Amino acid sequence: MPSKTYILFHTDACHLCELAEQLITMSGISYIKTDICDDEKLAEQYGIRIPVLKQIDSQNELNWPFDEDVLKKFLGA
Repeated sequence: MPSKTYILFHTDACHLCELAEQLITMSGISYIKTDICDDEKLAEQYGIRIPVLKQIDSQNELNWPFDEDVLKKFLGA
């Protein structure tokens, strides 16, 4: 897997976010979870799109819904 760092934008008690996190965890990449409710700008930007996985270096984003195959393509696997 790429050694890039990722951010998972999510909120607590979000079922879709939990599904996305399971897929991302299974992929083996390192990532940071960021709750959009902690930041007004993030809530405005991602509020209706979460969960979103963002690749920090390239700024590329993967919006839900995604499955294992789509995730692998996004990660460059």
